[in-house]
Amino acid sequence: MSRYTGPKARVSRRLGINIFGTKGEMVALDKRPYPPGEHGRTRRRGNPSEYLLQLQEKQKARFSYGLTERQFRRLYEEANRRQGVTGENMLRFLELRLDNVVYRAGMAATRAQARQLVNHGHVDVNGSRVDIPSYRCKKGEVVSLRAKARKMVVVQWNIDVLDRQSPAWLEMGDNGHEVTVRELPVRDQIDIPVREQLIVELYSK
Repeated sequence: MSRYTGPKARVSRRLGINIFGTKGEMVALDKRPYPPGEHGRTRRRGNPSEYLLQLQEKQKARFSYGLTERQFRRLYEEANRRQGVTGENMLRFLELRLDNVVYRAGMAATRAQARQLVNHGHVDVNGSRVDIPSYRCKKGEVVSLRAKARKMVVVQWNIDVLDRQSPAWLEMGDNGHEVTVRELPVRDQIDIPVREQLIVELYSK
């Protein structure tokens, strides 16, 4: 499956937030807090259009979780079919992706790194290897690192140094190598700065 491999700082400057969670993006946003391009510093648009605001919110969510446009559209359509609020359903599905669970548990520094761990077969779900980043975890499932991954320097550094606080819907094991999906996440437990209702309005047109 394809993924975005272009300049990350450019995307973050365009959208105004650190999308991919890297240090380089933070530096770029501090040094040049304006959109990229020849006229990024001087461009005057006035009030942004409704469509632009909706598109930016969609791009924030899509790039943050590392989905292609087709993947994101299909996920929205599934969320729209389910009972409940479409925007909250969509964010819940994104949070329950296996690569995001690995990231939220603090086993990886970024979602891209978590995706790589999953792709390379370093992650188990309920004791069985799963190498599909988009796998949707279910309530009660246990996500754990395999023995080889637990010895990796980068993984141990993430757990010991980053010491990321996992969200309330996840229950961490004692050693940081295992996490249980205690419950399905609700909107208040999802801290991504996205206005999901604007995404719903964009796709509803």
